[in-house]
Amino acid sequence: MVTLNKVRRSRICVAVFACVGIVALILDRVTKVWALQELSMGENISVIPGLLSLQLLHNPGASLGMGSSTTWLISLLAIVMSICLLIAGCMSRSLVWSVCLGLALAGAFGNLIDRVIYANGVLNGSVVDFLNYGWSVGNVADIWLVIAGVGLVILIFASVPFRPQEQEGSPERSSAAMETR
Repeated sequence: MVTLNKVRRSRICVAVFACVGIVALILDRVTKVWALQELSMGENISVIPGLLSLQLLHNPGASLGMGSSTTWLISLLAIVMSICLLIAGCMSRSLVWSVCLGLALAGAFGNLIDRVIYANGVLNGSVVDFLNYGWSVGNVADIWLVIAGVGLVILIFASVPFRPQEQEGSPERSSAAMETR
């Protein structure tokens, strides 16, 4: 029997997942639109000397420009991952998992949107990158992906359950235990 607390927890986790994903996606889109309007190709504006500058690039590949000739495959993987993350986010019963999955979905979907919007064929568009770290140029979606990736690894190594069981002292457990006696 599904209990009211489980349903309530489920709804809260899905709401957190959706809110984090939507807010993170909006921040990614707003920053990319800003970069396209305010930055010129080839221009390099120092923000923190030696650490961060703004430089507009269109990246057809993945991280560090790898896979530039297989943009369609990267786009296809982003579609599959976005669907998997959406399903996982709706199934999670853990707030911290919901937050990490929401950030991961926003990152994957944010870059996928670029690949669709800026395509001149099927799934062969490039991603708008503008945050130059000196060794790599990325965007806000990439930041969400890194934060989510680190968070998910920590959750896995810390054995934080994806769908926690009800507490021992909860009314659901107590009544179920009494019924079996």
